[in-house]
Amino acid sequence: MTILGKLDLTKSLDKQEYKTQLLEYQLRLRDAAFRCYQQHQSVIVVYEGWDAAGKGGSIRRLTEKLDPRGYHVYSIAAPKIGRKRFFLWRFWRRLLPPDEKQITIFDRSWYGRVLVERVEGFAEEQDWKRAYREINDFERELTAQGILLVKFWFQIDPDEQLRRFEARKLIPHKRWKLTDEDYRNRERWADYEVAIDEMLLKTSTLTAPWTVIEGNDKYYARVKSLRHMVETLEAKLDEAAE
Repeated sequence: MTILGKLDLTKSLDKQEYKTQLLEYQLRLRDAAFRCYQQHQSVIVVYEGWDAAGKGGSIRRLTEKLDPRGYHVYSIAAPKIGRKRFFLWRFWRRLLPPDEKQITIFDRSWYGRVLVERVEGFAEEQDWKRAYREINDFERELTAQGILLVKFWFQIDPDEQLRRFEARKLIPHKRWKLTDEDYRNRERWADYEVAIDEMLLKTSTLTAPWTVIEGNDKYYARVKSLRHMVETLEAKLDEAAE
């Protein structure tokens, strides 16, 4: 059975429990973020997942009560410049030279090389196969400098994705997110699942493990990702303070 096949996508939270836990972890994260500032602790958070899997909503809840001076969110799309450069170049340039932000959040990331670029044929086979090692080396360099790297994969099933696509058509301020490309990508669902499973298997390391989020219920997904973020960050700060 694949990694994705082992997930229980029926997990959920009722609205009241969601509100209670959300506030608790948001306040704990706010306190932890201030400790990051005091202890000069840098954090990188990577959000990956299917289209409409809830990444954006989870990022908004994560940052909702943070001081905006302490974090930056990069929304990553297809590169418009630097196409001939090494694929990690456009991510390095967002990290170096270091700025005053303690928390850097990537809404999609360097993992596009082994996902969309692999499946859609934008990268040669030899290039995306080599990228697993290159990514692991890149992340090892980050964590060796004391940076905390947290990686999330948001998983939903095809029926839930279609339901969310159809719902977006009815909401004017969300309709712009939906394109013909989103529907076309559904035809390659099985190919993407193979790529995702291989990515999770080959790039989940001791210092930069993946956390897979069961995302069919948005309340559950937001709380699980936020809780993991808080608990991981608190543990890192406590370890550094000893």
